[in-house]
Amino acid sequence: MEEGGERKKLSLGLLTCFFCGHGIRKEEPVQSALSEEEGIGETRSRKRTLTAAAADHKILGKIADAFKELAEVVAAASNNAEAVVEVAAFARACSFVAPLFGLVGFHFKFIEMDYVTKVNDLMEASKSFRTLESMVDEDVKTNTVRKQGSHSRNLLKIKRGLDFLRLLFHHILLTEGNSVRDAVSKAYTEIFHLHHGWALRKAVSSRLHHIPTKQQFFKKLNQDESSGRVLMQAYVTASPALLQYIDNIFLSRELGIDW
Repeated sequence: MEEGGERKKLSLGLLTCFFCGHGIRKEEPVQSALSEEEGIGETRSRKRTLTAAAADHKILGKIADAFKELAEVVAAASNNAEAVVEVAAFARACSFVAPLFGLVGFHFKFIEMDYVTKVNDLMEASKSFRTLESMVDEDVKTNTVRKQGSHSRNLLKIKRGLDFLRLLFHHILLTEGNSVRDAVSKAYTEIFHLHHGWALRKAVSSRLHHIPTKQQFFKKLNQDESSGRVLMQAYVTASPALLQYIDNIFLSRELGIDW
């Protein structure tokens, strides 16, 4: 029994590090996003807002609309040479995405909680910074860009999660039949494989058989496949401009994006 308990603890530890990018290590305790009794007032209200999204029957539509709006902002910023992507708007859009990780399968709920921790951090950061650029520039100024828990580090990890979702939807749309296991595997390999150690890659691989079918996935999203595919495609179409915009924030400051 003790040995089995240790294996279970190891598995949970691996999954909570999904966005960390390195084998078994502690970054932010995932329970802090949902269960710790440290947040009161507005902070606790924000946490309730994120978790309540899981019960939203129109979540896929909200994701499509929110990222379409951000794509329009990015296009306007490019035309006017202005930095106008606001932290608050970005964090709000990302909050809609959070429940999808858990819907992929029970074991991915731990990924969802880690993602929520990072989105909550950006929500708090929006009180002090208007744009994503100004937020990153402050970390550059204080030499904390790569510091564990920094706003910039969390932004990059969130961006990686959004990219995973983009590829997941893309592969689901191209997949014939009822299985999405290959879609999840391909998206994981393309986005996270190089950032994770062997133990974490093994843990994710061993849980692929728990992935719901395509029919079950759309049912969890409260969408029929026809309408669900339209909304997935809307996110796949809208998100690349925003994701490249975030990459450019780091690359233009010579910060790199592969860490």
